[in-house]
This record gives sequence, C-alpha cells and structure tokens, in this order.
Amino acid sequence: MSSAPKTPNGGKDAKQPKATGPTGRERLREKLKKRGERKKRLKELKKLKEEKRAARAAAASAIAESAGQETERDRMDTPQGDTNKRRQRAIDALERDVIELSRLTAPTGEQAAEVERVRAEVQELKMEFYRHLGPWQRLQLARHPQRPYTDDYIQLLFENFSEIHGDRNFSDDSALITGMATFHDRPVMVIGSQKGRDIKQRLARNFGQAKPEGYRKALRAMKLAAKFSRPIMVFVDTPGAYPGVDAEERGQGEAIARNLLEMSRLPVPILVTITGEGGSGGALAVAVGDRIFMLENSVYSVISPEGCATIMWRDSTKAEVAAEAMKITAPDLLALKLIDAIVPEPEGGAHFNHEATAKTLDGYLVAALAELSRLSGKQIVDQRYEKFRRMGQFFS
Repeated sequence: MSSAPKTPNGGKDAKQPKATGPTGRERLREKLKKRGERKKRLKELKKLKEEKRAARAAAASAIAESAGQETERDRMDTPQGDTNKRRQRAIDALERDVIELSRLTAPTGEQAAEVERVRAEVQELKMEFYRHLGPWQRLQLARHPQRPYTDDYIQLLFENFSEIHGDRNFSDDSALITGMATFHDRPVMVIGSQKGRDIKQRLARNFGQAKPEGYRKALRAMKLAAKFSRPIMVFVDTPGAYPGVDAEERGQGEAIARNLLEMSRLPVPILVTITGEGGSGGALAVAVGDRIFMLENSVYSVISPEGCATIMWRDSTKAEVAAEAMKITAPDLLALKLIDAIVPEPEGGAHFNHEATAKTLDGYLVAALAELSRLSGKQIVDQRYEKFRRMGQFFS
C-alpha cells in the first residue's frame, strides 16, 4: 500500500498566514492625507472669513447709508417694507455665514475666538437694527404669524385653566377665549383674542375678529369674575371687530358700547396687555383696564394704517406713511399717556422666544396685581374713571 505524501510540517495542514495591519508606509500615507485635508479646510475657513468680513462691512455700510439718506418722500415712493426687507436679508445672510464658519471645521483656539467675534458682531448689528425700527416695521412684527397668542400665554403663565363658552344668547365665538385659571396660586379670569396659526385655525377663529356674541361672552365672564372678586387678565391681539353684515344685524356696536360701560365700573382689578395688534373698537371693547401694558413691538390704534391711507390719500400703498403719522407704537402711546408701561421683547421680537416674552410679562402682571390688590373695589373704580377721563386732555 502506498502511503499518502507527507506535508512538510509532519502531516498537518499548513497554517494560513496571519492577517497583518497596515504597514508603516500606509499609516504614514493616511496621516499625510488627513493632514492635507485639515490644511485644505483651514484654507477654506480663512478664505470664507475674509469674504464674510467684506460682506459684513458692505452690509453695515448699506444699512447706515439707507438709514441716513431715506427721507419721507423716499418712503412714500418706495414699496412698503422694501428697506426693512433688505436690511433683514443682510442680517440673515450674516447669520448663515456664522453657521457655515462653525460647521466648516471644529474651531479651537484662535479659530473659535474668530467665530465668536463674528457672532458678536452679527448680534450687535441685529440689536442696532431692531432698536431703530419704524412704525411700519413694528406693525409687521405685531402681525407676525408666529407671535405668541392668548392660548400660548395661558399655557406659559397660568394653571388650571377652565374655558367658558357661549354668551347664553346666540352662540360661542372662537375669536375670543375666556376662562378661569390660577395665576401664582390666585384665582383669576382670563380673556383674550386668538387668531390661529394656519389657515384652518384662522378661519375657525375668524382671524381674531370677534362678533357680538364674543363680546357678550367676554362680558359674561367679567361679571362672573366681579361676583367672585377675581382679577381679570386681558390679552388683546385683533385687527378689529368683525365688520360683516351678520355681526351688524346682531348688534355689534351695541355689544361694544355695553362692554365699555360695564367694564368701567367692575370693582375688581383689570390688567390689559396689547400683545400684537390693538385695532379699533374691537380692541377697546375689552381694554378698559386699570393697567394697560403693550409689548415692545405691538401697535394700538383706532384704525389700521391701510384703512387710514385709503381714507386720507385714496391709496392704500401709503400705509407706511400713515403708520408714522398715526402714532401707533408703544413709545408713542406711552408718551401720550394712553398706556402705563412697555414690556420689552426678546431680541428680534416675541415670535423668537415665547417663554422669554411670557417671563418678562409675568413680572409686570405680578407687580401691578399686587399694587391694585391693596385697593378697595370703590377705589379701583374711581381710579379707573379718572384714568380714562384724563386721556386726550392735552389736545384741549
């Protein structure tokens, strides 16, 4: 019998060669490749920084030039909001550049300091921009769809909210929210306008324009608050009362007049905050208060600038000029002593930070409520009467 051929290792299968890692040359090649990539990214970063520095200088120059050279005639001839849009686009572009600088590489040391410096410059430019907004620009912020509405303030400021529906006469009006809640462990009544975020909500809320049943519902809630000695917190953000035929048929004017009469003699503290638009009698119908606050970028007027321009010039495109003439902003109204205080907004407007806006407003409401709570019902009514009687006397 023939025997099987022997293998060199004594009949055992030959062992497979062990897998080896990358050689020293391969590791060096990989390291050089990564170093080259880092140098390339750093070069791109430096190039981008130079471009953005030039862009910042150009944007600042353009803003200063447009702010210094714009006259009233220019504003009348320029399409509404064009200047504001150009400035906002310049700031937005710089903010995007800061994000790009941060993402381009993980900045450390000198790079991080440079990115932080650029970010600080953009923040300073934004602060300068929003500090010098005109009436028309503030009106646009007051109408911003992401601005906090009554429902947001209810969630951020109050607890145990229980909504009240209907006027016990015709129907419920979703444009006005009313209900009981607790504010810093104290029972209060909350009343406020609600516009809605999307088109479906806006249609359901009638774009924040209340009908007679809405004002009667609000009055029913306020009388209930007076019965149980509960302070009333009002949030106003409406372009005005609904002007439709059905509203007029159900007594829109009478409902507003009745609210003015009854609110003037309710023996409980009434704190009113204009959070966005305070338009016409539709706003005043729930704004007869002991303390009237306005958010920094809100407006309060007897008519919209578009309506005023249509009446005065037969041209709604003159709305920007009308807004300046009407004195609708918070600083103007505080100077005229039509409101009691201006509530600062976060940088860029309340729509950027609902929580910060509510926190700031909370301090004003707490202080005013503590002050009014020391008064009797008769003293509250007498002070409210004197407050509104003094309005407008500087014109006589």
